[in-house]
Amino acid sequence: MDERIKILARNLVNYSCKIQSGEKVLISVEGASVMDLAECLIAEVYAAGGYPFIELGASNLTRRILLGAKEEQMALMNDLSLYKIKHMDAFISVRASENMAELSDVPGEAMQAYMRIMRPALDARVNGTKWVVLRYANNAMAQKAFMSKEAFTNYYFDVCNLDYGKMDQTMEALKVLMDKTDQVRITGPGTDLTFSIKGLQAVKCAGEMNIPDGEIYTAPVKDSVNGVLTYNTPSDYQGFIFRDVRFEFQHGRIVKATCNDNERIARILDTDEGARYIGEFALGVNPYILEPMMDTLFDEKIAGSFHFTPGAAYRGEADNSNRSAIHWDLVAIQRPEYGGGEIYFDGVKIREDGRFVLESLAGLNVENLK
Repeated sequence: MDERIKILARNLVNYSCKIQSGEKVLISVEGASVMDLAECLIAEVYAAGGYPFIELGASNLTRRILLGAKEEQMALMNDLSLYKIKHMDAFISVRASENMAELSDVPGEAMQAYMRIMRPALDARVNGTKWVVLRYANNAMAQKAFMSKEAFTNYYFDVCNLDYGKMDQTMEALKVLMDKTDQVRITGPGTDLTFSIKGLQAVKCAGEMNIPDGEIYTAPVKDSVNGVLTYNTPSDYQGFIFRDVRFEFQHGRIVKATCNDNERIARILDTDEGARYIGEFALGVNPYILEPMMDTLFDEKIAGSFHFTPGAAYRGEADNSNRSAIHWDLVAIQRPEYGGGEIYFDGVKIREDGRFVLESLAGLNVENLK
């Protein structure tokens, strides 16, 4: 077995989730290529003194269910998932789907109902367990990245097995700055956006909840967002690839949205009232992730990027009280080859063309994090 698989499993169990003796861990996996890692995860949980439980998923079967599911059936699905997760102390999810577009022909109404009805189980997992979520290297992901399987696998382990402890320490200066910031302004091609983050704490993400990781997030004051934002990164969401997404905001609310399918994006934003408000603002800093591959767990960590997320806020320090069935991490890259851009905190430029310009934040630039 590739030794890097064992290292990844060890990091997930001991660093990301910090499993202690007697803790119950639900390991949820999908895809044939992930089985070696699943075996290693089980072994590592036992080695830590915990109790592993396994859950097998398949997106093609989920599709078949959703094509015929009624809301009362979805409600029972939520109840079963909720029962299971409430008995767990930790959750590790590894996905290696062979077809990222498997759910693309599930009717929009069914997807909206499914996401809304299953939200309590998701909230219980996010707020009630130690958790980490990751994709796993397979042919489908290599194809999305336009790389050979071998080259993508090497890239994958560089990204996932980097020194997240060092990253966590380096992020502290940015967290301190964000915690005392009131007004944020973001400018760039097709973008001039202002909002407040006053009173909402920043959260460092350095390998404890997502792998790969490398972001610092907070949330805007819910009604403070004004201006226009154009995303330059495609997004694979609910089985459809959205491109050239552009939002106009008034008092926090998305009042106009355009993209390559205006009807489809309107349907998503009309899922509920919270879907038209922003639940997260984050800066990406992973030094190995430079190009988008239409996989959120990778793209939202791109060095020199930020994401501005319609939908639910995370409960905790960065909770602006927005609630929604959706949480859609849309990404904009500000490095020069993507058009550049600036970010200001209380009128002071902190990042230009994807590079931090303050000396106190220089450690987060690509060459210093590798």
